[in-house]
Amino acid sequence: MSLNHSPQCSCAGCHDTAINQAEKELHVELSENSRRDFIKKAGRLGLSLGIGGGLVTTPLAAAALHNEDAAYKYNSMQQNKAVRNGKANMITLLHTADIHSQLYQHDEFFIENGKPVYKKRGGLASLKTMINTLRNQNAANTLVIDGGDCFQGSGIAALSEGKAIVPLMNNIGYDIMLPGNWEVVYGKEMMMKDMFGYDALKVCANMYHDTQDDMKGDLIFPPYYVKHLAGIKIGFIGYNDPLTPKRQSPAYCNGMKFTPPEANVAKYIKILKEYEKCQLVFLITHMGLAQQFGLSNMEQVKGVDYILGADTHERLRQPIQGAYAKVTEPGAFASFMARLDLVMENGIIKDHTYQLLDVDPGKYHEDEEMKHLISQAHEPYKKELSRVIGKTKNPLIRYYVIETPMDNFITDAIMWKFKPDIALSNGFRFCPPLTPDPATGMADITVDYLWSMLPVDSEAKQGTVTGKQLWDWLETELENTFAKDPAKRLGGWVIRFKGMEMNFTLANEPGKRVNYVKVGGQPLDLNREYSFVACEREGDPDTTLCRMQGVKQPHLLGYTMHKVIEEYLAVHSPIAPVMEGRCTATDAPHTLLTQVMGLGYEFR
Repeated sequence: MSLNHSPQCSCAGCHDTAINQAEKELHVELSENSRRDFIKKAGRLGLSLGIGGGLVTTPLAAAALHNEDAAYKYNSMQQNKAVRNGKANMITLLHTADIHSQLYQHDEFFIENGKPVYKKRGGLASLKTMINTLRNQNAANTLVIDGGDCFQGSGIAALSEGKAIVPLMNNIGYDIMLPGNWEVVYGKEMMMKDMFGYDALKVCANMYHDTQDDMKGDLIFPPYYVKHLAGIKIGFIGYNDPLTPKRQSPAYCNGMKFTPPEANVAKYIKILKEYEKCQLVFLITHMGLAQQFGLSNMEQVKGVDYILGADTHERLRQPIQGAYAKVTEPGAFASFMARLDLVMENGIIKDHTYQLLDVDPGKYHEDEEMKHLISQAHEPYKKELSRVIGKTKNPLIRYYVIETPMDNFITDAIMWKFKPDIALSNGFRFCPPLTPDPATGMADITVDYLWSMLPVDSEAKQGTVTGKQLWDWLETELENTFAKDPAKRLGGWVIRFKGMEMNFTLANEPGKRVNYVKVGGQPLDLNREYSFVACEREGDPDTTLCRMQGVKQPHLLGYTMHKVIEEYLAVHSPIAPVMEGRCTATDAPHTLLTQVMGLGYEFR
């Protein structure tokens, strides 16, 4: 589909041109102008601004301190006279998050010269070597932290309910771990077994037992942790996404209650600052960039130095300054790691440097012990997970905000199998890209990769709704993704679909974003009933499907989503997913930024 240069611009199929235009314009701004001017221009191009003028929207691309510059500054910090004389100390924090059980090196998405580029990144064996290398540079004063969503997202994780991942993370030697929103996927009991299986300290101040026993109302994990490091006391407070019961299938959170950070964060900051006498306080959060930046502007977090964030998989190459704290996020899939170095003198931060580092297998060789452990974890499932179920000659990628080749492929399969008016796929962020081998022009789609695309093998479910219900639901889904209030964002991207076209304007008020909808090429009839198929969410009311309420004639179809995909590939492989223009948005510059700057996009 070609790029439309009229005031209305397609959000689908034009990403090469869009990336070139938008990235080039903003890159000049980042290189030549101030941060304030960048924020002004980002706003004009469609990036929402939060309280205090900071960037909070999805997708966010931060102005960057180049890694080379950060490395140079780090070296100069090491040579600082106070550091060399022992009057000051350096503290190093190494931060990963959203690994999603991606154990092997894989294709990763970058933008270079305005075009998509794929490189091999990640793998726990390379990550371990990288962490050990960096930890040894400041061995006495380094902490390694993971921000959640670790034991979900691959075949090995799903088939072992996360249990196989725990020894691998223990082998790396993390110091602190936080549960993420996907840690609940196997239910409360399994979550607790997996989380408490970690050798690292666990922190989370907003997940409570909600059971009819003597644990009711108790925190599931310790709320904070205090560590003596470099001659000072440092406090860490953990927070999972309070919207987890709404974002996930409701049944996953049975027996648990979540509260927003502002309900108790001031209390714990007071404990750490006034009673524990911590000179540094960090929040470790898994709430998404929008919520985390919103939190940084709340007076309740006054006294916090950094919010070490996670969930939206953003690659922040420079901390974002909120009113009361700086916010970071370290990318995803073990492809990246954030490094924060602080020079502390008499309990005061004298200097700092922050880097987002690639987990590059070409730079960090694979640790042999970890390779062996991964092989052991894989062995019980190897035959099934290695089975090839199809091939693709186009990259499968989910890194765009509004429409993705991967979800087009999934909705194509749903439409082919069940032939509803509309096929739906949720706006998931997880799953690394899969790109064809340059030598063969093809890439194998394995059962393991299917688990990465769809890590919960939910059953397909069909129902009918009126055009009016459909319209109102689309407005709700857009608000879930683009709400101006960060606390209202659910963390995913726009719902994906086939059989329907939607045109919307993001800048409009809630409930007034959708301009028009077409189903089967015809304008939406508000009074007509339309059939649609999506995946069942365990624990939802029978008349709720894909968060759409009041669905008529709901019924399960007797096929899991994995079965649908396998049958589709058996007939259509090799597949060639395409951007078909299922979603458009008004205001061309705004649309371009929204389309190309999502999960995995970055400015250098």
